[in-house]
Amino acid sequence: MVSELTHFVHGKNVPGRTGRFGDVYDPNTGQVRARVPLADRAETEAVIADAAQAQVEWGSWSPQRRARVLLKFLQLVEPEREAIARALSAEHGKTVADAHGDLQRGLEVVEFAAGIPHLIKGEFTDNAGSGIDVHSLRQPLGVVAGITPFNFPAMIPLWKAAPALACGNAFILKPSERDPSVPLRLAELFHEAGLPPGVLNVVNGGKETVDTLLTDPRVAAVGFVGSTPIAEYVYSTATAHGKRAQCFGGAKNHMIVMPDADLDQVADALIGAGYGSAGERCMAISVAVPVGEETADALVAKLTERIAGLTVGASDDPDADFGPLVSRDALERVDSYVGLGVEEGAELVVDGRGHKVKGCEDGFFTGASLFDRVTPDMRVYQEEIFGPVLSVVRADDYEQALRLPSEHEYGNGVSIFTRDGDTARDFSQRVNTGMVGVNVPIPVPVAYHTFGGWKRSGFGDLNQHGPDSIRFYTRTKTVTSRWPSGVKEGAEFTIPVVR
Repeated sequence: MVSELTHFVHGKNVPGRTGRFGDVYDPNTGQVRARVPLADRAETEAVIADAAQAQVEWGSWSPQRRARVLLKFLQLVEPEREAIARALSAEHGKTVADAHGDLQRGLEVVEFAAGIPHLIKGEFTDNAGSGIDVHSLRQPLGVVAGITPFNFPAMIPLWKAAPALACGNAFILKPSERDPSVPLRLAELFHEAGLPPGVLNVVNGGKETVDTLLTDPRVAAVGFVGSTPIAEYVYSTATAHGKRAQCFGGAKNHMIVMPDADLDQVADALIGAGYGSAGERCMAISVAVPVGEETADALVAKLTERIAGLTVGASDDPDADFGPLVSRDALERVDSYVGLGVEEGAELVVDGRGHKVKGCEDGFFTGASLFDRVTPDMRVYQEEIFGPVLSVVRADDYEQALRLPSEHEYGNGVSIFTRDGDTARDFSQRVNTGMVGVNVPIPVPVAYHTFGGWKRSGFGDLNQHGPDSIRFYTRTKTVTSRWPSGVKEGAEFTIPVVR
């Protein structure tokens, strides 16, 4: 039975009115499991109007009162963790265990945002001038929007929504149409937690919906996560219409492997970071850079051995290491990149194409692929594949290894595995990327630090979660005040200065 999903507007599930729908697949079987409505401009404008009206009251609430809604939301989610994880797994294809992690990393940002009474405090200077005090206020922007990707349908919507709501904004979420059920359920739980109707709306749709959010003057800011071409489009369009924008795109994350590293630890880290979630992570390690031929030969041997032991299966199989890709298009794209790497002259050590899972023969499955002797001029090195494909690029020395991630057009994350603290420190300071891991394969910061890439991995001045999120979702008002009892009267014709 194919279910029909809705939008979530003014605290209610609202059917679509356009008659246009997108198919939501079960990646395990390749079958359509639901249809999601696709809003047009008129529907999206109505959602914006509802949010604008609701924000006035919500923005007047004290920070402590808003924080209580976030805390209540955390309580309501707790008994639903398993159900949410399974719904996420069924639409995305990541394993249930991985889906739990997706949800948990989002909830950690909600926990951070619940500290908004402290985070939003302004500054105060007593007697900045004779009888003059100066203080600052951090106030909400109004209506803000988040356009989020398929690969983290719980985490990234929560990364966007929680700080925005805590700061007093109304938030409009446009989730991926590939797996919208979990974002809709999270919105329902926020409403049950006491969020006033209209403060958090979810509108499903495609380019028409996105363009409406980007151009409507009532939307003050837009956050986006997805591919780099779309991130660049969203950023340029939003800023051209006077909006704040933080847009995060693709990645080609490297792991530098020094000769002194523990290669068993490295191989285990690469297997998890490269192939977990079928490689559909913006922080996945897709390039291993062993330094020296001896290191490279030993690492490739260990990776090959471990790949042979991987289990690719249905997303609800507790024994599966990773499940299917999200769609048939994604599967065809990944397989085509493997073929391209062979054409370009890379050595295909392990070919994951054509993988079949018993009972799920029509699912979007591919196995783990491993390339060796990839060179920087190859497209499989230059472009984001977004699948379970790991490339080994051999470096002659440390300086060459350092240059590879530093000179790549993407600058999201990078890691280095070494026992040498001086090397790790030098690498952390010099490498030209936004996030660095030292003996940590996926350097996603904790919620109270900030997440964001450099170069063509990120567009905008402020990053996601942590202190940057509070700055992004508020604007500063500075008040200079004087109470003139006993102050000499008379006009002043020069600019005021401190005396």
